[in-house]
Amino acid sequence: MRRLIEMIMSLIVVAATYAIMHIIFISDLFNFTAKMPAYVPVALSVFTGFIFYFIASTTTANLLMKRMMQTEERLTKMNVKELAFSVIGCFIGLVIANLIGFAFRDFGILGTFIIILLNIFFGVLGIRVARRKKDDVNVRTLQQVLLTTKPMTADDSITGRPKILDTSVIIDGRIMDLLQTGFIEGKIIIPDFVLEELRHIADSADSLKRQRGRRGLDILNEIQKQLAVPVEIQSFKADKPMEVDSMLLKMAEKLDAFVVTNDFNLNKVAEFQGVRVLNINELANAIKPVVLPGEEMYVTIIKAGKEQGQGVAYLNDGTMIVVDGGSRYIGETKTVIVTSVLQTAAGRMIFTKMIAA
Repeated sequence: MRRLIEMIMSLIVVAATYAIMHIIFISDLFNFTAKMPAYVPVALSVFTGFIFYFIASTTTANLLMKRMMQTEERLTKMNVKELAFSVIGCFIGLVIANLIGFAFRDFGILGTFIIILLNIFFGVLGIRVARRKKDDVNVRTLQQVLLTTKPMTADDSITGRPKILDTSVIIDGRIMDLLQTGFIEGKIIIPDFVLEELRHIADSADSLKRQRGRRGLDILNEIQKQLAVPVEIQSFKADKPMEVDSMLLKMAEKLDAFVVTNDFNLNKVAEFQGVRVLNINELANAIKPVVLPGEEMYVTIIKAGKEQGQGVAYLNDGTMIVVDGGSRYIGETKTVIVTSVLQTAAGRMIFTKMIAA
């Protein structure tokens, strides 16, 4: 293969050299070229090709093969949807480039060079735009518009990208309530390695871990029995041994799916690798009731705060309320006024003060 590439590149060098020499002879740039025999351009081209073949062809072919292998690896890692949209985007970009290039057809060599640059620019631009916008296109809806299909069944009405559940969100249990609301669309996928990890946790010698693992298995059984959401257990084998989180991200990338989790670290790694994540904790923080400074609240003070004179209360969703001057009213329900709201990575804190009697 490498030897064939070397020969092809040498022939390209011969052809390019002959084209340049032919232009020089026709234009007679140096005034003496017209007096030379006609075989001189051919001889110089062949000589240049041999020089390139024996000196630079091996190094150039190795670099080209390395780039080809990298490109092949990237194309192999693409899922079918991403690959299809990349091809479509490139095709559209080339069409636009050639439409613009009609204006430069009569510019000779300069026009040809401009058209080549336009094709490269718009081809790459089309691929990049198509890959970024692939998630905005609902292929099922597109099929319904363009094709005449049979009436949709209950299974056909399932839309949205698949959702892969990780171990933490299964053990957490809130995913069950979330699925019951119908806000999450698409097929639910349980990887076999996540199920194996749950079984391992359920068989742990640590009583707390064992209880968490069994809770996770019970949640999975409830999801399969009570919900109409399609749930599949899929196997996934990695090319080399890796941790559960890494396998989860690889599987999501391959299936073009979302990862549902409440693991903060997994969320950050997924963002770095370009895998979409649905974080249950972020959702919980987003739907908490909004309070503004100056609003009044009716709270029950549970305990004393860290600072002197402070009391602590909680909302039903677990949001901490710090009451300035509330330490004297522990166990009582009082009306307080909001002074400020602090949003942290761990959650939200509301600072209030007692209303003067």
